[in-house]
Amino acid sequence: MPEIRLSATARVIVSTPDHYLERLTDYFSEHGDVSLAARKGRITLPFGTAMIEADNDSLSLRTEGEDETGLAYMKYAIANQMLELASEEKPRIVWVGDCAAGGHPPFFREMRFVSATNISPHMRRVTLQGERLARFARGGLHVHLLFPPKGVERPQWPVTGEDGRPVWPEGEHKLVSRVYTIRNIDADAGKVDIDIVIHEGEATPGSGWALNARKGDLVGMTGPGGGDVPEADWYLLAGDETALPAIGRILARLPTLATAVVRIEVDNPLDEQLLASAANVDLVWLHRNGLEAGTTTLLQDAVETVPFPTDGQRVFAWAGCEFAAFKDIRGYLRNERKLEREKHLVVAYWRRGFDGDNARKEREKKAG
Repeated sequence: MPEIRLSATARVIVSTPDHYLERLTDYFSEHGDVSLAARKGRITLPFGTAMIEADNDSLSLRTEGEDETGLAYMKYAIANQMLELASEEKPRIVWVGDCAAGGHPPFFREMRFVSATNISPHMRRVTLQGERLARFARGGLHVHLLFPPKGVERPQWPVTGEDGRPVWPEGEHKLVSRVYTIRNIDADAGKVDIDIVIHEGEATPGSGWALNARKGDLVGMTGPGGGDVPEADWYLLAGDETALPAIGRILARLPTLATAVVRIEVDNPLDEQLLASAANVDLVWLHRNGLEAGTTTLLQDAVETVPFPTDGQRVFAWAGCEFAAFKDIRGYLRNERKLEREKHLVVAYWRRGFDGDNARKEREKKAG
């Protein structure tokens, strides 16, 4: 990680400082490197570091990041989890230091719709244009797109609150957020491509927007996030349609000497895409042939039949899929393959029967 340049501090009055310290370090141990000793904790995440010290009536917080985005993420992450842990009391968190409150979050960009084209029967590629996009080329594969209400020509965008969390517009300016993968990015030209799965139905704001947006229409974008893949010799990449953009982006960046075993579930052969890579790729498409997405075990079964290398190669497994498949694949990699946390990343991109935001909230509730 580059040399840390920015920091912020806060002193938070709470009734049980040691309890908060213990719970915070326990929670973030699933996401990064954590140490705890003598009423002091240190949390290191991919985008920054937090130091937490408990005394008799408060917690002293210090967050650091390599840039504005990294620092903003750390402030947001610590404050959000603290407030999640607070049941009856409502601690006030006021950050002092770099990246003051009041402006748009450093990880936010206003983007304009440029064009769109169908790349398969169920996938539409949208090109967006904006400014200062270099930060979105590293630090994660995913972004949130923020869709304004229909008929609003000048959207209201989030601003940073005193606790580091975004303050979102409400009422007639309320935004709808969905997570997508940047498929291609040209920071110099200020353009990104986002591949959006086309769904039918009312609860599909991204799909509807991709089909109906006109040149110049505004959309918000926050990120990057969602993790990335480290350097390895051998990769397992698995997913359904929703993971296709991420798999394509990962494959495009792999070096010549890498090997990638790829298993992708789609409806039928028309949904297959050409995925370019310099690596040695073993790709198998899994076809549901009309069965509804999220109702088969095609992906889980395929993952469990992949032989892993036994010659000391560096291994990394990545999967993005529906919630049931996510649980099965993550359990298999951890329990059967015994992969350490840093050697795999499995993500539930969606959950059958839930829309995007409610699926995410349900996952967070169960994880907590």
